[in-house]
Amino acid sequence: MADSTADATASNADTLRLELHKVLTEIFYDGVGKDRGETEGSSGVLKAIDEAVIRILDCMKKVESKKPESDISPVIVPKEFICTLSNKIMIEPMTIASGQTYENRCITEWLKHKRTCPKTKEILSHVWLTPNHLINELITQWCLFNKVDRPKPSDEIVIKVFTDDLEPLLQRISSPSSVADQIEAAEELRRQTKKYDSACVFFVTELPDSVTRLLTPLLSDDVDLNPELQENIITSLFNISNLENVKNQKVIAENPLVIPLLTKSLKKGTVLTRRNAAATLASLADIDSNRNIIRNSEALKALIDVIGEWGDCEAGNAVFKLCFGLENKEKAISAGLIPVLIKNIKAGRNACEMLHVLVPISTNNRAIKEMEDLGFVFDLFRILRKPNCLVTGELALDIIFNMFEKNRDRSRLEEEERMHETFTNLSYDGSDNATRKAKKILQWIKTFADRKEQRQRERDDRPLRVYVRRNK
Repeated sequence: MADSTADATASNADTLRLELHKVLTEIFYDGVGKDRGETEGSSGVLKAIDEAVIRILDCMKKVESKKPESDISPVIVPKEFICTLSNKIMIEPMTIASGQTYENRCITEWLKHKRTCPKTKEILSHVWLTPNHLINELITQWCLFNKVDRPKPSDEIVIKVFTDDLEPLLQRISSPSSVADQIEAAEELRRQTKKYDSACVFFVTELPDSVTRLLTPLLSDDVDLNPELQENIITSLFNISNLENVKNQKVIAENPLVIPLLTKSLKKGTVLTRRNAAATLASLADIDSNRNIIRNSEALKALIDVIGEWGDCEAGNAVFKLCFGLENKEKAISAGLIPVLIKNIKAGRNACEMLHVLVPISTNNRAIKEMEDLGFVFDLFRILRKPNCLVTGELALDIIFNMFEKNRDRSRLEEEERMHETFTNLSYDGSDNATRKAKKILQWIKTFADRKEQRQRERDDRPLRVYVRRNK
């Protein structure tokens, strides 16, 4: 009886082995491509699959041979049931093109940033995920037999996979053993915060005083001697703040170190450091409460200075977001924004971006006067006649429209139309927005010309008065 039972068990094991081998082999060839034949290294993968199947069956046989009382010692989980990314029993096993199997959520997050197999490091021919039903069933049966609760899907597992080393990195940055180690840790944090959104959220919400600890090295006067360290720290802060997470952005902006150190980095640092400091301020300025914090600091003037130096688009974007509301426009104008923008536009340096910043400010009376005093309207006319692109032309038209909407003296518009038919051409060939505004400007010109003609007729119709001088 015992022999027949053993034979039956062996037969079942052989059947299961063949079935598992067949399924995993099919998955492998689906990943590599049937039309390619056996590629280099494929026989090694098939051998590994066969060995994995044998190990799983051996583990199951060992478990079956144990008595219920033997649970005094911990149950050993077959390593084929463990995802090498999470080091946990797989919940939704998925096989990738290399033939390796991983937890669904972990490998999905991995493949968002890389196209390689985490274990073999080979480049994947595709990133499709194939459910490994057989491994899934084996895990289920193993858990039932060993009375082990199988984990349920959880985002916590995924977050843990990509955040375990954040605290050690932060410690190395804030309390370094050497400058070289500090720079290396900051560079690694920069890479991780760029790749993994989960790392950015975890950094702010789970690590105590994380933002303060990250920025502490920038308080030292020695940071000027290590521009690479400053660049990595500021770029890491940008990566963390660039995630569309309101809670994260508020926590960052409200930290008393953030805005002053970003302002300092705008004034002194590598080009990338200064650009990323501006980009961080632009990201934080998406929230109303953050805009108030930034406006009441020296950051606005520092951003305008950066625009003046090389027409930086990130600084321009930050200023654009900070200029909502009359009071904020006045602050920007007082800080010298108008001549800085005009200088870059005339030089053709990121002209489109500079015009974009100028559009909302061009409704302000002070801004209009400065633009008129600088003769900028003639530059706008030249752009309208030969725009570098449709967007540039539309932005120039928007500014002209804002400048003359409330201005009764439209003689310059009339002269431009008479000499070049600029607005007539735009009314036919422009976009819907450009056509609408060009037609409105043509109406202004006609009304202005009619009034001018009427005044002239009134002067002509006046009776001629002759004054006779009498001698006393």
